[in-house]
Amino acid sequence: MGFMDTVKGWFGKAKETAGEAAEKAAPVAEKAWDTTKDTAGKAWEKTKDVADKAKDKAEDVVEDVKERFDKDDDETK
Repeated sequence: MGFMDTVKGWFGKAKETAGEAAEKAAPVAEKAWDTTKDTAGKAWEKTKDVADKAKDKAEDVVEDVKERFDKDDDETK
């Protein structure tokens, strides 16, 4: 039984140590998560703005090409 008591003691200490480490790490992990969310949110907003501008420019170019095509098509008739 001595061996089993030793093993139980090891696992008990490991469980206790892990619990203490988790308690200490929790605030750091939470702060990192908040920072990540803030940074990601800002990046997302900037990406949306850039994408909207690119979409607007692309729509303008498509409209110009359509107008040119229609004008050329009318001239050939």
